Amino acid sequence: MYKINPTPLLEVRDLKVSYGGIQAIKGIALHIAPGELVALIGSNGAGKTTMLKTLAGLHHPASGQIHYDGKNLKDVAAHQRAAMGIALVPEGRGVFARMTVTENLQMGAYSRSNKNEIAADLARMYELFPRLAERKGQLAGTLSGGEQQMVAMARALMSRPRLLMLDEPSMGLAPLMVQKIFETIRDIAAQGMSILLVEQNARLALQAAQRGYVMESGAITLSGAANELLGSDAVQRAYLGG
Repeated sequence: MYKINPTPLLEVRDLKVSYGGIQAIKGIALHIAPGELVALIGSNGAGKTTMLKTLAGLHHPASGQIHYDGKNLKDVAAHQRAAMGIALVPEGRGVFARMTVTENLQMGAYSRSNKNEIAADLARMYELFPRLAERKGQLAGTLSGGEQQMVAMARALMSRPRLLMLDEPSMGLAPLMVQKIFETIRDIAAQGMSILLVEQNARLALQAAQRGYVMESGAITLSGAANELLGSDAVQRAYLGG
């Protein structure tokens, strides 16, 4: 069984989130160790996106605690969380359509001031995503869905995060592009990045991850090592077509 670091980078305790009179998150607890890739899977409407937005500071919890790097994030605004190293790649990518690829990536470094380091990181992004290097002067809105996903991921990485949260990175992409995106996710994880991956393709997510959580109707119903969840009869029936 995969063993976690005893000191989590992210720890969520009894988190509850409500909006519009609906309790979307119902007392969730989860944790992510430094350098760990964790998958969060579940059906549409389970509350996965709400969870990520709450961790990023875009939704405010009704109760519970979020600790990041030992700090309570209760009164920490979204832009402050980003500066602390929490980056969200949102569902739908959210690229700046009328800005070039390079301008989008530079926006990811908006809170940084060292121009030489920013330029070096920009060069690294073009090594990590060679296709973006070919399109660096192209408007992001004219790119394919897969290329826009690469822009969104590279933009997040330009902030030099310690925790990267990915919301449905394969959604709407052709199989070959999905394969390339997941190869990049594995490469990023291998470099020691902590990643929380929300993904509709449960098999791909669990194959990439070390641990996983299954979320249903705002609650965590299963958790464990990713290979154990892949072999679970309940997961097989619900998410893997078994």
